[in-house]
Amino acid sequence: MTGPHMSDTNSRRRPPVRAGRRVGADIARAAVLLPASLAEFAAALARGRPPRGRRLVHAGMGIVLGALALLPVGLEVFFVARGVLYGVIDQGPYDNAWGGPTRAGAWLAHFGIGLLFAAAGLALLWCIAQVHRTLGTRWLRGERTGA
Repeated sequence: MTGPHMSDTNSRRRPPVRAGRRVGADIARAAVLLPASLAEFAAALARGRPPRGRRLVHAGMGIVLGALALLPVGLEVFFVARGVLYGVIDQGPYDNAWGGPTRAGAWLAHFGIGLLFAAAGLALLWCIAQVHRTLGTRWLRGERTGA
């Protein structure tokens, strides 16, 4: 016999998803939002499963948000190119470079500044994923969301 506060082997719940794993999945989902939304739009046009109009609106919003997500993805690529690989990209001389005149100082200065931009890009991708999730619950499933 089990009560409201007792559990048996059949009533166990799955452990909650860790926040770090969910944030990482949201960031990855936002990074590929444009091609995924284009595929969703094409599938909604081809199949026409109900609710077709809602699926088209959701895919259209995903295309707009995916195009917007290209900016933070570009920031991440820029961070790798100009922050992590600075010494490979720019061969010197480093006399007038930030952190110069040594290669190590210039690399550290560019890496530190690039790290700030990379964090901002990841935060923007996470925000885009949250907006897409909220619009998805509102438009695709018809649920009411908070203001």
